[in-house]
Amino acid sequence: MFFTFTVQAEEVKLDFVISDGLDSARPVAVIPFAWKGLAQQPSQDVATVISSDLRRSGRFNPMARNQIRSLQEVYRYEDVNLELWKEKGIEAVAVGSIEEQPDGRLKISYDLVDVFQREQEVRNGELVNVNRNRIDTWAIIIPAKDLRFYAHKVADRIYEALTGEKGAFATRIAYVSVNKSLEKPYSLMIADSDGYAPQTLFSSYEPIMSPAWSPDAQKMAYVSFENGRSEVWMQDIYKTNSRRRVAAFEGINSAPSFSPDGRKLALTLSRDGNAEIYVLDLNSQRFSRITRSINSIETEASWTPDGQSLLFTSDRGRGPQIYKQNLASNRAFRLTWEGNYNASAALTPDGKTMVLINRTNGIFHVAVQDMETNAMQTLTETSLDESPSLAPNGSMVIYATVYRGRQVLSVVSTDGRFKARLPSRQGEVKAPVWSPYLN
Repeated sequence: MFFTFTVQAEEVKLDFVISDGLDSARPVAVIPFAWKGLAQQPSQDVATVISSDLRRSGRFNPMARNQIRSLQEVYRYEDVNLELWKEKGIEAVAVGSIEEQPDGRLKISYDLVDVFQREQEVRNGELVNVNRNRIDTWAIIIPAKDLRFYAHKVADRIYEALTGEKGAFATRIAYVSVNKSLEKPYSLMIADSDGYAPQTLFSSYEPIMSPAWSPDAQKMAYVSFENGRSEVWMQDIYKTNSRRRVAAFEGINSAPSFSPDGRKLALTLSRDGNAEIYVLDLNSQRFSRITRSINSIETEASWTPDGQSLLFTSDRGRGPQIYKQNLASNRAFRLTWEGNYNASAALTPDGKTMVLINRTNGIFHVAVQDMETNAMQTLTETSLDESPSLAPNGSMVIYATVYRGRQVLSVVSTDGRFKARLPSRQGEVKAPVWSPYLN
């Protein structure tokens, strides 16, 4: 099943192409929000943004706009006709309004209605039916320029109310764009989680690799070859846009990863001859060597959610595999055994699942491994997959792959049921990384 919607932006455009997963999604409806303001319509179609978010999660299949219009268009919880929506099999309906304030700000009001929820209670000694189907309500006054962001916030609330899991639509993604027709063909881009409004953080004549978000989503670490060799840089995203070099030793400087508290940076250096994992204390600027191997490559470190251990890729076992090392005891042990190549690992926020790249029979796929049973499941049917990055709620993985001879971004749910592509209209895109939650 295919569903395509276009992200409008002034920079490089990404198109979401949903290729699998909607058939089993839950039917919901987001009624167009009522608008009261000086302009004929608001700057963003809030209902469309919310519906697109819910559809991209793979969990929901929102009703088409033309079907909603033929059924019922209301904006208050009290006016929702439950029987109409029940007949269509819709599980939940979102209604709302946007009202311009005298100072130019906007007030968003929204309610989420569970169409089938109905309970009884005793009143004055009699058993009566009581509708308790308003399962979420929210109103907030916001700057007009932030309307789209808060549409994503509404989608997050709907997702959490209906699944019990925190939503991750009001987040961002970073990725590297490669367009050989430009003077500076390599660009580090930041965009909304749906690919909307991409912005260039840094452009270069030389390759850019391995972007990594700080846990407060205010800084980005990445590898740049602008000076003719690999160097790790850190850049402020929003306030000053200033950048500083944090590792530029002879040899390899690569694969930065922020600790959960943002105070340290794990990275791969060959400053002592061999490619090893180091941790940089960002306050003292002191490096600590974590791994000590002989004639093997140690790279791609990622932190466990508690910040006490590192996962990393090592070929010390005659082929790339995932290891875990506790920082206090310095003890390391192997985590992966299935297939002759496993790399680029990260844990879900609950620590129960590891996402990684697995090669079996010569094909690279995104896979997950249960940390208790060690059972591994392949999630993708694409090939040459690389650079997997988890959404902050652990529900989705964004990764780079090859589609029709071009490098594109793709998304897959961690249960493997939902898949989508985000090809760029210009050039190629790679090295995606999902932001933490935004304040």
